[in-house]
Amino acid sequence: MFGINGWELVIILVVAMLVIGPERLPVYAEQLGSLVRRGRDLLQNAKARVDDELGPEFSDVDWSKLDPRQYDPRKIVRDALLDDGPPSTYTRTAAAQAARAAAPNGTPAAPAAAVAEPGKAPYDDEAT
Repeated sequence: MFGINGWELVIILVVAMLVIGPERLPVYAEQLGSLVRRGRDLLQNAKARVDDELGPEFSDVDWSKLDPRQYDPRKIVRDALLDDGPPSTYTRTAAAQAARAAAPNGTPAAPAAAVAEPGKAPYDDEAT
């Protein structure tokens, strides 16, 4: 707590008791207790007001999942690299083989864009 260990806190309390004196110590202890109670009530009222303002849709949010200290960049990158979708059946080599097969006598082959997966727009990698 504030970088103070237990023994230092005890020494500070003993010095405070000697400086304040036995006749004023109960008054200051009562004031400290009321200050702590008011602070606790203030925090509880603020929390209740924020919960009321946000509404019921935010009551079930798990805020610990949004804590940035729990994220490990190595794990995020590893998951992104290992979490590939199903492999595509269409590859550039298949497109090049289809283009060579279409022009066996040395005539210029059709651009790779002519061969495309069904449902995908053709892509010409030689354009621009």
